[in-house]
Formats: sequence, C-alpha cells, structure tokens
Amino acid sequence: MSDPRADSRKHHHRVDAPQEVATAVVTVSDTRTLKTDTGGALAQELLEASGHPVVDRRIVQDEPAAIAEALTELVSRHDVRAVLFTGGTGIAPRDVTPDTVEPLLKRVIPGFGELFRMLSYEEIGSAALLSRAVAGLVKGRVVFVLPGSRGAVRLGLEKLVLPELGHLAGEARKTR
Repeated sequence: MSDPRADSRKHHHRVDAPQEVATAVVTVSDTRTLKTDTGGALAQELLEASGHPVVDRRIVQDEPAAIAEALTELVSRHDVRAVLFTGGTGIAPRDVTPDTVEPLLKRVIPGFGELFRMLSYEEIGSAALLSRAVAGLVKGRVVFVLPGSRGAVRLGLEKLVLPELGHLAGEARKTR
C-alpha cells in the first residue's frame, strides 16, 4: 500500500509551489515582549531553518482591535505571503485570537484545526480540546492561528505548517 503523503508530494501543485514563503509572526499576549516570547522565537527559528524568511515579528495585545489591525496591515503588504499568530487560542475570557481572526478569513481551512487538535491529543490528551487553532485565507495570504506554547508551536509548525506552507501559499494566491 502506498503512502498517501508520498503521493501528495508528487502532485503538480506541490511541484509548482514556492520554496520560500515570506512570513510574519505575531504573538498575541498582554505579558510577553520580543525578549520573553519563546513561542514566537521558536516559530521564527523553525520557519527560517526551513527556508521561509520571517519578514516581520511582533507582539500585539489580547485585544480584538489590535489583532485585527495587525492582520489587516500584514495581509496588505506585498512582502508577506503568510501570517502566523501564536497565543490567545484557549477558552479564557482574554483568549480572543480565533474569534477575531476567523471572521476576517475569506476561506477557512477546517482541516488545520482538526488535525492540530488530533496531533495535540496524541501528546497532551484531552486538554487538546481547549485549543481553538484555526487557519484560512485572506487577500491571497495564508493565515494560521496556533497556541503560544513552545510545544504547540513546534507541533503545529513541524507537522502541519512547514510541510504545506509552500503549497498553501501558492494556492492562496489564486483566491485574491
């Protein structure tokens, strides 16, 4: 029986996909700074190690207006092809990242959140159901929302984002 992942790697969309995807990393937090943001730093490290330049990295407050403003600005930039948000995905009252980002998405990619929670369940058990990870497309850019912990960032990037980033960014350009 063939490996479906190997077959999908041969698909013409993958062959035509960009090898480098300029990405912005946005950490949503009321307490972190660029110096103390270990999840955002890990995201930048993993992206750059995979050949995807991080063209912007910032911290925004756990406020819907700040999150929406960052997303709107970043997807309007010609040098940004993907935006990765970390943090604010739980169920606490201040966790508003998915609630703010999802209505701004032109198209939602439901499989991202579903697969993230499945993979997370394998690592942390039933606590995975508290994650509200989401992804979608805005103005020809791919947008991801992940929890801010280093473990969640590593899991989401290594298992989902990095294997598909070029493919998704290439397809997202078609949705403008």
